[in-house]
Parts: sequence; structure tokens; C-alpha cells
Amino acid sequence: MKLKTYDERLTLTNGNYHSLVKARAPKGIEEKRAYLVGTGIAALAAGCFLVKDAHMSADHITFLEQLDLPGGSMDGEYRALSGYVARGGREMGHHFEVLWDLFSAIPSEEDPSMSILDYFFYLNLDDPNVSNCRITKNQGQRHDNGKFNLGQDLAKEIVHLVSLPDEDLQDRAIDEFFSKQMLESDFWTFWRSMFAFENWHSALEMKLYLNRFIHHVGGLPDLSALQFSRYDQYTSFIKPMVKYLKDQGAQFEYGVTVDNVEFEISPTRKVAQRIVAHDRDGKDRSIELTEKDLVFITNGSLTESSGYGDDDTPAPFIREEGAVWKLWRNIAAQCDEFGHPEKFCSNLEKSNWESCTVTCHDERVPAYIEKITKRSPYTGKTVTGGIVTCKDSSWFMSWTVNRQGQYLEQPKNDVCVWVYGLFSDKVGDYVPKTMRECTGKEITKEWLYHLGVPVGDIEELAQSCTAVPVMMPYITAEFMPRAFGDRPYVVPKGGVNFAFLGQFAETLDCPGRDTVFTTEYSGRTAMEAVYVLTGVEKGVPEVYASRYDIRYLLTAVVALLDGEKPQLDLPMLLKHKLMKQISGTEVEELLKEYHII
Repeated sequence: MKLKTYDERLTLTNGNYHSLVKARAPKGIEEKRAYLVGTGIAALAAGCFLVKDAHMSADHITFLEQLDLPGGSMDGEYRALSGYVARGGREMGHHFEVLWDLFSAIPSEEDPSMSILDYFFYLNLDDPNVSNCRITKNQGQRHDNGKFNLGQDLAKEIVHLVSLPDEDLQDRAIDEFFSKQMLESDFWTFWRSMFAFENWHSALEMKLYLNRFIHHVGGLPDLSALQFSRYDQYTSFIKPMVKYLKDQGAQFEYGVTVDNVEFEISPTRKVAQRIVAHDRDGKDRSIELTEKDLVFITNGSLTESSGYGDDDTPAPFIREEGAVWKLWRNIAAQCDEFGHPEKFCSNLEKSNWESCTVTCHDERVPAYIEKITKRSPYTGKTVTGGIVTCKDSSWFMSWTVNRQGQYLEQPKNDVCVWVYGLFSDKVGDYVPKTMRECTGKEITKEWLYHLGVPVGDIEELAQSCTAVPVMMPYITAEFMPRAFGDRPYVVPKGGVNFAFLGQFAETLDCPGRDTVFTTEYSGRTAMEAVYVLTGVEKGVPEVYASRYDIRYLLTAVVALLDGEKPQLDLPMLLKHKLMKQISGTEVEELLKEYHII
């Protein structure tokens, strides 16, 4: 069976027949050069695949980055006088086939004798992830019982959404399909805080997530489905990718803003002809292109226009459209097939949230963390095991403590906590301000209130912490309701020498089954782009097909019902007849094994 794609140059595959093969150098690769716009994980992955599988000489690869630091949204750093800061963290899963393929070939930062994948595998084997408390209420008291608590009727709402055709979900929101009861359920608290979905976000993206991670449904209440790196993801993933590329001669040009890519477009061909760019001094850095020059464009950004605050200053809400979005608008104006950026970047009140990295400098606040998580933050092992959500927070605040020290330079007594609120426009429960109006110190106090610190001690304990708030206007822009064609294909029809990468590109599998807001999605767009444009003879692994596996489907149904058997709305006579027909068959055995009957 041939798996369908939107570009006949792309082969999709599964199993390890292709993945274990060392690719041959494509014909003519030595004559090509590559220019990559941006240095997020999608662009870095594309550069790595050019070297690893397309055998392009790395000194033919140039990255153009407007900032001074690579990594895109997967950053993490120490800001002088302010403290540590990360704009977010990305959960990793077992079935990230594209990234694991790449990471198996790159030495790790933690132990260069091991690959990134090897180190990550043994780290999570020896210290498996699990959460001891997923939801709190009433100032740090555990609320969840480790179950979804949906019942039969609400579970049917999920089954109904998953059963609808993708076409019927275009430009429609989640709250058009889920009832008020569903949107107030523990399931929705688990889901929306982990993936950052809002009620008004895309029903199509919600369906894609349910299908993509159906094999992980049972692990969502305690987050045992997740895996995390040892250090911040910039250290564990981005730094080794950059080193891999630099060691082989790739060029990184920082402070370069790409304003446009100009194309020659005919009914049958689309060719990138010129990169229009300038540096921070205003000097023209444009590049003339031939058909042998490959251009990889990161269109759109989750963290563009991020505003940073500190202990005494709120993070500014920057509403002016950033350079990445202007670039996509300029490109899209040349051809309707290059997507519709306005669908994603035009409603900042529905695409923003705010995060804050709080660093605790002595053991008094970590004692409250340990009370909730039942783990000491000082062991270097799993602490929260993922997000802890304060369900009664008006900001809908969640927080997480990863393995400490999270940063290589972090002092032993420091504990870094990542806090975020989905509703930046709501007034706090302790601090009488909206989150976006708050300084880092004020956000710390609101977090301490929901952590369970007695009100009389909040002001004092807040002084033992420093905080860096970050306002991100576009952080969930990828979830805005959309229709087919709003995102350009990784390689648009007739595309000769260019590709789109990242969270706002449409993958070439038919239908597209991967999910945005994941590192794997960025990696998949990169692999598809490199394989199609250079002619790598291997196949790209398809998205893990758990949605087509009856075992996972049955397991997910029972998991959503917290172990209760599903009630089928069938007449008694018909139900009796069906049971009689399957009696003694493998179908009956299968349904019994997975607790359906």
C-alpha cells in the first residue's frame, strides 16, 4: 500500500527498513547551496538533515537570523540582574519518529560520547516521568483524583468530535462542539493546561491532537506519557544541533532580518529568485538566487514580539507586528498558495498568554513545592512531572518544576519554576491586577498564594525569589481557527527551490496528521522539505498510526471512562444478537481483553 502525499516526490513509510539505511548523496547535491531563514528547531533540523541525509557540504549552508541567539522558541538563558528565563517548554513523546531519527546522529551536550537520543532515553528510563498532583484548588490543596471524571455522555462528545470529517471543522471553534459541562470538566482542565488550548481555538486542531496522541490518553491524568530533558531544552537540544552544524562548517549570520523572498511564478513552476534582507545597521544583505540555491523559510513565529519584564517591571504587551509576520505577509501577497497569515496573527487577545520564570533562592518556598509534589526539588530528578494547574485561579495559572538545576550555571540552592497563565487579562485572586499589568514580584506573590503559602507570609517569601515575566502575543496563534489553504504546504505545488518550515507550514502527508505546537511538527516539516528538494531516496516516517490501531482505540475509550465499560445505545435485541454473533470469536476475545465487554 502506498501512503498518500500531496507531493509525489515525497515517500512516506513506516517500520525501520528506510530509517536504518544510510542515504546516498543525491545527484547534483555538490552544486547546491542552502539558505535558511531563522534558527528555530525547524531550520536547525533542516540544516542537520541537509548534512546527514542529503550529504550537502555544511560550508554550503547559511543561516540568516534576526536575533543574536539561535533556538527560536526553544530558548533558555540567564538575563543579568533579572534571573533565569524560558518562554516555555515542549513535552516530548515516545513517537516523535522524525526527531529521534535526527537526534540519534548528534552528540549530546551532557555527554558527547552519547547521542542526544541515547542520553535522553536512559535519562527517562532511570527517572521516568509521573505527576503526583495534577490539579490544585483552595491554595495548594490537591483537587484531582487521577481520573478524567467524564462519564458516558461527556465521553461521547469527544468521540463525536473525532468522528467528524476534517472538512466540517474548518474555521470552527472548540466551544461549538463541547458543552458547558465538558468545558468545566477535569478532562478539559488536564487538556487545556497541558496543551494551552482555549475554548475559542480550532476544533480541527483539537481533533488532530486527540487522534495524534490517542496512544497516550491513559497517561494524561498523571502525565506518565511525557518525557523531559535533563536541562533546559536550549542546552539539551539546540546547543548540540548548532555545534553539529558549526563543527562541519555551516555559517550563522546573526542580526540579519529577511524582509521578503521574491518569486517567479508560472502556472507550472514557482522559483525563489531573491532573498531581500538587511542587517541591524540598515545595510542591504539581499541574496540573488539560482534554481540550484535552496531557500528554507520559517513563516510565522510563536514567540515573535515577546516582551520581557523583571521583578519591578511588567512585561510589555508588544502589539506591533514583528518582522517574521511581515515577511510572511510579503511572501503571501505574491501567491494565494503561500497561505493567509492574517488568520493567525490578527487577534492578539485570542492568541496571547504570559509566562514567568520564578527562581527561588533558598529552601523556604521549595518546601511548599515538596508538600504538593511529594518530591524534593533538590535531587536532580523529576519534581512536578509536568504542569500543576490551579483550577480556581482567575488567571488559570499553571506551574512546573523540571529537573534541577535546570540551567548549567544554576547555583545548588536555587530552584527554577516556570509559571504561566492562560488569561492574561483577568484580575488575580491575591494581587488585584491583571496578569499583564503585574511585575515579576507580583506574579510571584500570586503564585505563592495558589501554592498554599499562608497569606501572612507571602510578602516575606516573595522577597526570597526573583522573577522574569514574558508576554507573548502570538504564543497560541497556531491554534486559531483555520481552513485548508491558510497554511502553505511545506513545498507548494510546482515549488522548485524553496520550502516553508515550522508551525505555520502544512505537512505533505494526505491527510495531514501531525500536530502543531510540538517539536516533532517542526522536525517533520524540515525532513519533508529536505527530502523533497534534494531528492533523498529514503522515506519520511509517517505519523505514528495509533488512530488506526484497534488496540489503542479500545484502550483510549476505557481510559476516558476511567475504567468503566462503554454503554452502547443499542436496542436490547440487537445487542443480544451481536453478542451471539461474536461469541467464541477473536472479536469477543479482543473486546474482553480491553475491557469493552
